[in-house]
Amino acid sequence: MIILVTGANGFLGRHIANTLKRAGHQVRELNRANGGDFERLRTPQAWLPHLDGVEAVVNCVGIIAETSSQRFSVVHGEAPIALFRACVAGGVRRVVQISALGTDDGAASRFHLSKREADDVLRSLSLEWFVLRPSLVVGGKSTGWLRRLANLPVWVLPGTGNQVLQPVHLRDVTDSVLQCLEDHLPPRQTIDLVGPEALSLKEFLLLLRRADQRNAPWIWLIPVNWLMAIAHLAAPFAPLFSPDNLAMLHRSVIADGAPFARLLGRNPYSIEASCREERHELSAT
Repeated sequence: MIILVTGANGFLGRHIANTLKRAGHQVRELNRANGGDFERLRTPQAWLPHLDGVEAVVNCVGIIAETSSQRFSVVHGEAPIALFRACVAGGVRRVVQISALGTDDGAASRFHLSKREADDVLRSLSLEWFVLRPSLVVGGKSTGWLRRLANLPVWVLPGTGNQVLQPVHLRDVTDSVLQCLEDHLPPRQTIDLVGPEALSLKEFLLLLRRADQRNAPWIWLIPVNWLMAIAHLAAPFAPLFSPDNLAMLHRSVIADGAPFARLLGRNPYSIEASCREERHELSAT
């Protein structure tokens, strides 16, 4: 199958493209360096040349913070919507949209709302679509900044530090995309990609820390409203710690993992196994 993968130089896009190639698919990788600037791809007509001969599309583009040249409304909303409409016009039947856990009726952050806008449009179109909503992805050096935080002697955590996470292994995410491109799988599904266990932010950091065989840290808990005030001041200098991202963490979204297991045809990897494997990959590099 000839598959267009957008955002193919990003973390998830790169791994998804490699998984599809290993499975024997012909992958066309689209990114900002080779004509995939979403700011310039905001109409179906702009997308049609990229869809010539394409049989399926996997949209992996996503940003965690806005910049002067990349906005949620365009990167997550306008451009993907134009892509999906171009798929209808160009005869591309199957589309896999990589969304995010939390893009549901409770979405409040600009990140989640912009993702949900594109998800909703895709679900309204006459396509064989899949909307995949991954949780925090572990594996392939994806949680490097969390591991660095975990290894600090003192932790500064929001609120109680008991915000709930349900991390998912990178390999489970890439395998799920591969499954969505198989003819036997019924399309028009929205599936949350979550690991088999839910645990608190504090527990997850301790798990990462134990993998590095370090002693327990000192933990400093700061009220969320204090951190929100700090985030508003720090956002221009540290976009990752924006109020939006802090609010997403504090929301503690979890999901039923049974549909994901059915999609994979097996149980997802455990969080502990995911952390061990990531640690092995880091030590081997």
